[in-house]
Amino acid sequence: MGLVASYNRPGGNVTGVALLIDVLSAKRLGLLREIVPATTLIAVLLNPTWATFDTQLKDVQEAARAVGQQIQVLRANTEREIDAAFDTAKEVHASAMMVGPSTFFTVRREQIVGLAARDALPTIYGQREFMAVGGLMSYGTSFTDAYRQAGVYSGKILGGARPAELPVVQSAKFELLINLKVARSLGLTFPPGLLAIADEVIE
Repeated sequence: MGLVASYNRPGGNVTGVALLIDVLSAKRLGLLREIVPATTLIAVLLNPTWATFDTQLKDVQEAARAVGQQIQVLRANTEREIDAAFDTAKEVHASAMMVGPSTFFTVRREQIVGLAARDALPTIYGQREFMAVGGLMSYGTSFTDAYRQAGVYSGKILGGARPAELPVVQSAKFELLINLKVARSLGLTFPPGLLAIADEVIE
């Protein structure tokens, strides 16, 4: 995005924490395939106006190609387009869905989770906020840890450190949340190994 010259040497007057939420498609795809192993087509919902749309698109296409998974990319940036995307997912017989990171999607999480429930579509999300409204599973950066790292850097800068000399910190803590109640309603079973590594399991 041009905010810094590089992660190691930001230059200028900007540094911070890179959340890496847009480049976790391979992991999310893998998790989804673990609980829906027989899936032939996975729908991927992305926001075409989101700043990192191109990065997300490339990341998910490469991740799908690496494991031979067929995907259908669906684009939405309005409430109506979200409805249309789910209608398309149904028409093409997608058996699961992955929702890409986007502030708009987070704001519309109740609509998205509701549509996934209506269509009995196993869906993985990139933020834990979706779990609070009945999402099946989420995997993404721990914002709590990222905020802590940002606080540490703020303290260093207030203490006299120059931002140009502080490397951009890349998120190192990620969290997996699983909702067993939703899984049961979909007739899904989470492998014990997956439950064992979950950071939070909602009963």
